[in-house]
Amino acid sequence: MRQNIQLIKYDNRRNASQFDLLLLENLLQRADLSDALRNYQKNNFYTILICTSGSGKHTIDFVDYSYQKGTILTIRKDQIHRYHYSESKGYLFVFTEDFFIQFFEKSEATKCLQLFNELITAPLTELDSEQYKLFVPLIAEIAQEYNNLQDEYALPIVGSLLHIFLNKLLRQKSLSALQLQNRKYLPEFVKLQALVEAHCLETKKVEDYAEKMNLSTKTINNITQNILHKSAKQFIDEIVILQIKRLLTNPNLSIKEIAYQAGFEETTNFYKFFKKYVQNTPESFRGVCTKAFA
Repeated sequence: MRQNIQLIKYDNRRNASQFDLLLLENLLQRADLSDALRNYQKNNFYTILICTSGSGKHTIDFVDYSYQKGTILTIRKDQIHRYHYSESKGYLFVFTEDFFIQFFEKSEATKCLQLFNELITAPLTELDSEQYKLFVPLIAEIAQEYNNLQDEYALPIVGSLLHIFLNKLLRQKSLSALQLQNRKYLPEFVKLQALVEAHCLETKKVEDYAEKMNLSTKTINNITQNILHKSAKQFIDEIVILQIKRLLTNPNLSIKEIAYQAGFEETTNFYKFFKKYVQNTPESFRGVCTKAFA
Protein backbone atom coordinates (compact mmCIF):
# COMPACT_ATOMS: atom_id res chain seq x y z
CA MET A 1 0.00 0.00 0.00
CA ARG A 2 1.23 3.53 -0.72
CA GLN A 3 0.68 7.00 0.68
CA ASN A 4 -2.62 8.00 -0.87
CA ILE A 5 -2.94 11.71 -0.10
CA GLN A 6 -0.92 13.99 -2.37
CA LEU A 7 -0.42 17.66 -1.56
CA ILE A 8 -1.08 19.66 -4.73
CA LYS A 9 -0.08 23.32 -4.78
CA TYR A 10 -1.51 25.84 -7.18
CA ASP A 11 0.75 26.17 -10.22
CA ASN A 12 -0.44 28.14 -13.24
CA ARG A 13 2.21 27.69 -15.92
CA ARG A 14 0.23 29.60 -18.55
CA ASN A 15 0.34 32.95 -16.75
CA ALA A 16 0.89 34.51 -13.36
CA SER A 17 -2.79 34.81 -12.46
CA GLN A 18 -4.43 33.10 -9.50
CA PHE A 19 -7.16 31.64 -11.72
CA ASP A 20 -6.96 28.83 -14.23
CA LEU A 21 -9.41 27.04 -16.52
CA LEU A 22 -8.97 23.42 -17.63
CA LEU A 23 -11.01 21.12 -19.81
CA LEU A 24 -12.22 18.20 -17.72
CA GLU A 25 -11.73 15.71 -20.57
CA ASN A 26 -8.11 16.76 -21.05
CA LEU A 27 -7.37 16.12 -17.40
CA LEU A 28 -9.24 12.82 -17.05
CA GLN A 29 -7.78 11.29 -20.19
CA ARG A 30 -4.12 12.20 -19.68
CA ALA A 31 -2.30 8.88 -19.46
CA ASP A 32 0.59 10.38 -17.50
CA LEU A 33 -1.81 11.50 -14.76
CA SER A 34 -3.92 8.36 -14.47
CA ASP A 35 -2.30 7.09 -11.25
CA ALA A 36 -2.01 10.54 -9.71
CA LEU A 37 -5.65 11.35 -10.37
CA ARG A 38 -6.81 8.10 -8.77
CA ASN A 39 -4.96 8.94 -5.57
CA TYR A 40 -6.50 11.06 -2.87
CA GLN A 41 -5.22 14.60 -3.07
CA LYS A 42 -5.39 17.79 -1.03
CA ASN A 43 -5.18 21.08 -2.90
CA ASN A 44 -4.36 24.55 -1.62
CA PHE A 45 -6.88 26.07 -4.05
CA TYR A 46 -10.62 26.00 -4.78
CA THR A 47 -12.11 23.95 -7.62
CA ILE A 48 -15.39 24.10 -9.52
CA LEU A 49 -16.13 21.06 -11.70
CA ILE A 50 -18.80 21.59 -14.37
CA CYS A 51 -19.98 18.61 -16.42
CA THR A 52 -21.22 19.51 -19.91
CA SER A 53 -21.68 15.98 -21.30
CA GLY A 54 -21.33 12.36 -20.28
CA SER A 55 -21.22 11.17 -16.69
CA GLY A 56 -18.66 10.32 -14.04
CA LYS A 57 -17.85 10.12 -10.36
CA HIS A 58 -15.78 12.23 -8.01
CA THR A 59 -14.88 11.49 -4.39
CA ILE A 60 -14.80 14.32 -1.84
CA ASP A 61 -13.87 13.61 1.79
CA PHE A 62 -14.45 9.88 1.21
CA VAL A 63 -17.98 10.41 -0.19
CA ASP A 64 -18.66 9.48 -3.84
CA TYR A 65 -20.64 11.99 -5.93
CA SER A 66 -22.00 10.96 -9.34
CA TYR A 67 -22.22 13.70 -11.94
CA GLN A 68 -23.72 14.18 -15.37
CA LYS A 69 -24.52 17.01 -17.78
CA GLY A 70 -25.64 19.98 -15.70
CA THR A 71 -23.86 18.92 -12.51
CA ILE A 72 -21.65 21.43 -10.68
CA LEU A 73 -19.28 20.26 -7.95
CA THR A 74 -17.55 22.68 -5.59
CA ILE A 75 -14.39 21.56 -3.79
CA ARG A 76 -12.94 23.59 -0.94
CA LYS A 77 -9.21 24.04 -0.57
CA ASP A 78 -7.65 21.43 1.75
CA GLN A 79 -10.49 18.97 1.20
CA ILE A 80 -9.47 15.41 0.42
CA HIS A 81 -10.73 14.36 -3.01
CA ARG A 82 -9.91 12.23 -6.01
CA TYR A 83 -10.89 11.84 -9.65
CA HIS A 84 -12.24 8.73 -11.35
CA TYR A 85 -11.61 7.99 -15.01
CA SER A 86 -14.54 8.73 -17.32
CA GLU A 87 -15.17 10.04 -20.82
CA SER A 88 -17.20 12.96 -19.52
CA LYS A 89 -16.54 16.50 -20.71
CA GLY A 90 -16.68 19.84 -18.99
CA TYR A 91 -14.68 22.55 -17.29
CA LEU A 92 -12.60 22.97 -14.17
CA PHE A 93 -12.31 26.46 -12.70
CA VAL A 94 -9.44 26.54 -10.20
CA PHE A 95 -8.43 29.60 -8.19
CA THR A 96 -6.68 30.58 -4.99
CA GLU A 97 -7.81 32.52 -1.96
CA ASP A 98 -5.71 35.43 -3.26
CA PHE A 99 -7.97 35.58 -6.30
CA PHE A 100 -10.96 36.07 -3.99
CA ILE A 101 -9.13 38.75 -2.03
CA GLN A 102 -8.17 40.57 -5.22
CA PHE A 103 -11.57 40.63 -6.94
CA PHE A 104 -14.19 40.15 -4.18
CA GLU A 105 -15.14 42.40 -1.29
CA LYS A 106 -14.75 40.67 2.07
CA SER A 107 -18.48 40.29 2.71
CA GLU A 108 -19.04 38.93 -0.80
CA ALA A 109 -16.12 36.51 -0.49
CA THR A 110 -17.51 35.17 2.80
CA LYS A 111 -20.94 34.72 1.22
CA CYS A 112 -19.69 33.01 -1.94
CA LEU A 113 -17.27 30.74 -0.09
CA GLN A 114 -20.27 29.09 1.55
CA LEU A 115 -20.62 27.16 -1.69
CA PHE A 116 -17.29 25.45 -1.02
CA ASN A 117 -18.01 24.64 2.60
CA GLU A 118 -19.30 21.08 2.75
CA LEU A 119 -20.51 21.61 6.32
CA ILE A 120 -22.90 24.33 5.17
CA THR A 121 -24.06 23.01 1.82
CA ALA A 122 -23.54 19.84 -0.22
CA PRO A 123 -20.75 20.04 -2.81
CA LEU A 124 -23.06 18.82 -5.60
CA THR A 125 -25.64 20.92 -7.45
CA GLU A 126 -27.83 19.31 -10.12
CA LEU A 127 -29.23 21.70 -12.73
CA ASP A 128 -32.14 20.68 -14.91
CA SER A 129 -32.01 21.49 -18.63
CA GLU A 130 -33.64 24.92 -18.27
CA GLN A 131 -31.46 25.91 -15.32
CA TYR A 132 -28.34 24.68 -17.10
CA LYS A 133 -29.10 26.86 -20.14
CA LEU A 134 -28.82 29.94 -17.89
CA PHE A 135 -25.24 28.99 -16.95
CA VAL A 136 -23.98 28.02 -20.42
CA PRO A 137 -23.42 31.58 -21.82
CA LEU A 138 -21.70 32.63 -18.58
CA ILE A 139 -19.35 29.63 -18.63
CA ALA A 140 -18.54 30.31 -22.30
CA GLU A 141 -17.80 33.96 -21.59
CA ILE A 142 -15.46 33.08 -18.70
CA ALA A 143 -13.66 30.63 -20.99
CA GLN A 144 -13.40 33.14 -23.81
CA GLU A 145 -12.05 35.94 -21.63
CA TYR A 146 -9.55 33.70 -19.88
CA ASN A 147 -8.30 31.86 -22.98
CA ASN A 148 -7.66 35.14 -24.78
CA LEU A 149 -6.32 37.35 -21.96
CA GLN A 150 -5.83 40.12 -24.50
CA ASP A 151 -5.32 42.99 -22.09
CA GLU A 152 -5.24 44.11 -18.46
CA TYR A 153 -9.05 44.07 -18.32
CA ALA A 154 -9.44 40.35 -18.99
CA LEU A 155 -8.72 39.00 -15.48
CA PRO A 156 -10.91 41.59 -13.71
CA ILE A 157 -13.67 40.61 -16.14
CA VAL A 158 -13.09 36.93 -15.31
CA GLY A 159 -13.33 37.84 -11.62
CA SER A 160 -16.60 39.68 -12.20
CA LEU A 161 -18.03 36.84 -14.27
CA LEU A 162 -17.02 34.29 -11.63
CA HIS A 163 -18.75 36.48 -9.03
CA ILE A 164 -21.94 36.34 -11.11
CA PHE A 165 -21.53 32.58 -11.59
CA LEU A 166 -21.23 31.99 -7.84
CA ASN A 167 -24.20 34.23 -7.05
CA LYS A 168 -26.30 32.36 -9.60
CA LEU A 169 -25.24 29.14 -7.90
CA LEU A 170 -26.18 30.60 -4.51
CA ARG A 171 -29.57 31.51 -5.92
CA GLN A 172 -29.97 27.97 -7.19
CA LYS A 173 -29.16 26.60 -3.75
CA SER A 174 -31.67 28.96 -2.15
CA LEU A 175 -34.37 27.74 -4.58
CA SER A 176 -33.74 24.30 -3.09
CA ALA A 177 -34.82 25.68 0.30
CA LEU A 178 -31.22 26.10 1.49
CA GLN A 179 -30.98 29.57 2.99
CA LEU A 180 -27.30 30.36 2.64
CA GLN A 181 -26.81 34.04 2.13
CA ASN A 182 -27.79 35.79 5.36
CA ARG A 183 -27.03 33.36 8.12
CA LYS A 184 -26.33 34.85 11.50
CA TYR A 185 -22.92 33.92 12.92
CA LEU A 186 -21.49 32.95 9.51
CA PRO A 187 -18.15 34.84 9.92
CA GLU A 188 -17.80 33.47 13.45
CA PHE A 189 -18.52 29.94 12.24
CA VAL A 190 -15.88 30.18 9.51
CA LYS A 191 -13.33 31.29 12.13
CA LEU A 192 -14.38 28.51 14.51
CA GLN A 193 -14.18 25.92 11.75
CA ALA A 194 -10.65 26.98 10.85
CA LEU A 195 -9.59 26.74 14.51
CA VAL A 196 -11.14 23.31 14.98
CA GLU A 197 -9.63 21.94 11.79
CA ALA A 198 -6.20 23.20 12.88
CA HIS A 199 -6.31 22.06 16.51
CA CYS A 200 -8.90 19.27 16.88
CA LEU A 201 -6.29 16.57 17.35
CA GLU A 202 -4.81 18.62 20.19
CA THR A 203 -8.07 19.40 21.99
CA LYS A 204 -11.68 18.36 21.60
CA LYS A 205 -13.01 20.62 24.37
CA VAL A 206 -15.58 23.27 23.51
CA GLU A 207 -14.24 25.56 26.23
CA ASP A 208 -10.78 25.62 24.62
CA TYR A 209 -12.21 26.99 21.36
CA ALA A 210 -14.39 29.43 23.28
CA GLU A 211 -11.23 30.73 24.94
CA LYS A 212 -9.40 31.01 21.61
CA MET A 213 -12.28 33.10 20.21
CA ASN A 214 -12.81 35.05 23.42
CA LEU A 215 -16.43 33.87 23.56
CA SER A 216 -18.53 31.89 26.02
CA THR A 217 -19.23 28.20 25.46
CA LYS A 218 -22.91 29.15 25.15
CA THR A 219 -22.10 31.43 22.23
CA ILE A 220 -19.98 28.72 20.59
CA ASN A 221 -22.97 26.37 20.82
CA ASN A 222 -25.25 29.09 19.45
CA ILE A 223 -22.91 29.44 16.45
CA THR A 224 -22.94 25.75 15.55
CA GLN A 225 -26.66 25.38 16.25
CA ASN A 226 -27.45 28.35 14.00
CA ILE A 227 -25.28 27.18 11.10
CA LEU A 228 -25.40 23.38 11.38
CA HIS A 229 -28.22 22.60 13.83
CA LYS A 230 -25.65 20.65 15.85
CA SER A 231 -23.99 21.11 19.20
CA ALA A 232 -20.43 22.40 19.30
CA LYS A 233 -19.24 19.07 20.73
CA GLN A 234 -20.84 17.12 17.88
CA PHE A 235 -19.32 19.52 15.35
CA ILE A 236 -15.83 19.12 16.86
CA ASP A 237 -16.12 15.32 17.00
CA GLU A 238 -17.14 15.13 13.33
CA ILE A 239 -14.09 17.18 12.32
CA VAL A 240 -11.93 14.85 14.42
CA ILE A 241 -13.39 11.83 12.61
CA LEU A 242 -12.56 13.35 9.23
CA GLN A 243 -8.97 14.02 10.33
CA ILE A 244 -8.68 10.43 11.57
CA LYS A 245 -9.94 9.12 8.22
CA ARG A 246 -7.24 11.13 6.51
CA LEU A 247 -4.60 9.66 8.82
CA LEU A 248 -5.88 6.16 8.06
CA THR A 249 -4.98 6.57 4.39
CA ASN A 250 -1.33 6.73 5.43
CA PRO A 251 -0.02 3.13 5.35
CA ASN A 252 3.07 4.11 7.32
CA LEU A 253 1.04 4.83 10.46
CA SER A 254 -0.17 2.02 12.70
CA ILE A 255 -3.61 2.21 14.31
CA LYS A 256 -1.90 2.76 17.65
CA GLU A 257 0.12 5.68 16.27
CA ILE A 258 -3.01 7.23 14.76
CA ALA A 259 -4.86 6.86 18.05
CA TYR A 260 -2.01 8.68 19.80
CA GLN A 261 -1.93 11.46 17.17
CA ALA A 262 -5.69 11.85 17.56
CA GLY A 263 -5.26 12.44 21.30
CA PHE A 264 -6.31 9.05 22.67
CA GLU A 265 -4.06 7.56 25.31
CA GLU A 266 -6.03 4.29 25.29
CA THR A 267 -6.48 2.57 21.93
CA THR A 268 -9.76 1.03 23.13
CA ASN A 269 -11.23 4.52 23.58
CA PHE A 270 -10.08 5.40 20.07
CA TYR A 271 -11.90 2.36 18.67
CA LYS A 272 -15.10 3.25 20.56
CA PHE A 273 -14.96 6.85 19.35
CA PHE A 274 -14.37 5.91 15.72
CA LYS A 275 -17.01 3.18 15.64
CA LYS A 276 -19.59 5.50 17.23
CA TYR A 277 -19.46 7.81 14.21
CA VAL A 278 -18.40 5.50 11.37
CA GLN A 279 -20.11 2.25 12.42
CA ASN A 280 -16.93 0.51 11.39
CA THR A 281 -13.48 -0.25 12.76
CA PRO A 282 -10.42 1.79 11.69
CA GLU A 283 -8.99 -1.33 10.02
CA SER A 284 -12.15 -1.87 7.98
CA PHE A 285 -12.22 1.74 6.85
CA ARG A 286 -8.55 1.53 5.87
CA GLY A 287 -9.28 -1.66 3.94
CA VAL A 288 -11.99 0.04 1.90
CA CYS A 289 -9.58 2.85 1.02
CA THR A 290 -6.92 0.33 0.02
CA LYS A 291 -9.27 -1.56 -2.32
CA ALA A 292 -9.91 1.64 -4.25
CA PHE A 293 -6.29 1.59 -5.42
CA ALA A 294 -5.85 -2.13 -5.97
